[in-house]
Parts: sequence; structure tokens; C-alpha cells
Amino acid sequence: MDLSICSYSFHRLLEVGQQDIFRYITDCKELGCTLLDPWNGHLPSLLPNGQPGAKGEKLSSEEEAYLKRIKAAADEVGLPIGGLAVDGAHIYEADPEKRKATRIEAHRWLAIGEKLGARQIRIDAGGTPEMPEEMFQIIIEGYHDLVKRAQAKGIELLIENHWGASNRPENVVRILEAAPGLGLLFDTHNWAPGTQQQGWELCARYAKATHVKTFVFDEAGNETTTDIPQVMRRLIDTGYRGVWGIESCPRQEDEYTGARKTIDLIRRVLA
Repeated sequence: MDLSICSYSFHRLLEVGQQDIFRYITDCKELGCTLLDPWNGHLPSLLPNGQPGAKGEKLSSEEEAYLKRIKAAADEVGLPIGGLAVDGAHIYEADPEKRKATRIEAHRWLAIGEKLGARQIRIDAGGTPEMPEEMFQIIIEGYHDLVKRAQAKGIELLIENHWGASNRPENVVRILEAAPGLGLLFDTHNWAPGTQQQGWELCARYAKATHVKTFVFDEAGNETTTDIPQVMRRLIDTGYRGVWGIESCPRQEDEYTGARKTIDLIRRVLA
């Protein structure tokens, strides 16, 4: 079983200075992961400070040196980087200049992913749940561009059911069918209200990676907000054999406890 923990699972620790990307790497090793799943919030010096595209596509020598340090730390503990979850590089913006800026940002993160040896990168669609035809066409053009660039770097590009146009199951299917080579980072939770079961039914077969999302556990170690065993079995029934990625967001416990309980639950389901 391949297992990873999205570093967003530790965003509270990151915010108070108790974790960084290097501590994340060693934590994942200690928790029994087989791959890494960093979120770009754990790479603050590479972020554009709220202005997508501001740094351009080209990496500075300092940035390249920083990425070499991260890659060396991952290699030292024997954990390859499976996925890189990128916020702030989404495809759709209504304003063409903003859209150009986020595209530059996406190209930049593909270059970062290549330096890190990432196998997959998640870039959001952006947009709105209604996804009118003009928006759809812009999103598809964007994914065609990014899939081609990612493949040239040996990276699989993923969309996630996350926000905007991509949290409605029918939109996710429509985008995936129109963008060959694009895969799905299947989040068990992130669906528009009332569409979770539909999302599982329609989209499990497209999954190339997962975020098993957890919030609250009972005394028996079961997640109380989502039927995790049901969705995992659906994924398995559709042929999913990829990494079981964790995105734990504990409401009552510390982040390490939330991650450990999610790992234990996944292992029980797969036993």
C-alpha cells in the first residue's frame, strides 16, 4: 500500500512555525508514508506574495538551490514526491490579464515540480460552479496547454474536485472527457452541497490520486462526517490502485493525531 499525507494536513503547525517543508519530510517518514504530497503553502519562499505571475516562470539561482535542498532531504529518507498540490495557479479568471498571470504561475510550478521530481501536479480549474460555455472553453484550452507541458517534463497533471467549477461532479466529468491526459485528484469530501454521493458515483473511475479527507473521529476510530470505507471501496471497485493520500483537518485534535487516526482507518479498510 502506498500512503502519503498532503502537507496541508499540518497547515496549523506551519502557521505557528512548528513545521516547515523539511520537518514535514521527516514527519512523513516517521508516520509510515511511502511518498510525499506537499502543498505549495509549505514552500513560502516560492510563492508570489499574492500576485500570481509576479516572479515569472524562470527560477532564480537561490530558488533552484532551495529546491535541491528539499530534493536531497526527500532522497535522504527515501520518499519520492508523489504529488504537488498547487494553489494560486488556477486556469480561469474573468479578466484576461489575471488569467495570463495565473498561467505564468502554473508554468512556474511545473518547473518547480520538475526540479523536485514530482510525479503529479494538481492545478485547479478556477471559475464558478455554473461553468458557462465560454468559461468551459477557456478551462479546456488551459488544461490542453498544461497537460502538454507537464507531459514533456514527465509529470501527470491533475484537476481536483476543489472549488469553483470543479466541485460539481458533472463539471469534473465534462472537463476530464475534453482534456485527454488530465487525471483526477479525487477528494472524498470536496463536492458541492448535496452532490457527494453523485461525485463518488460519477468520478471515482477517473481517480489518479486521492485525498481521503477526515475531520472528526469517534472512540472506535471511525470518521463521523463521511463514510470513508464506502468511498474507498467504491474507488477499489473501479480499479483504483494508486496512492492513498490523506488530507486530515481535525476539528477536535492536534494535526499529528488526526493524521495517525486517518492512517489507521485506511489500513483497517484495506486489511
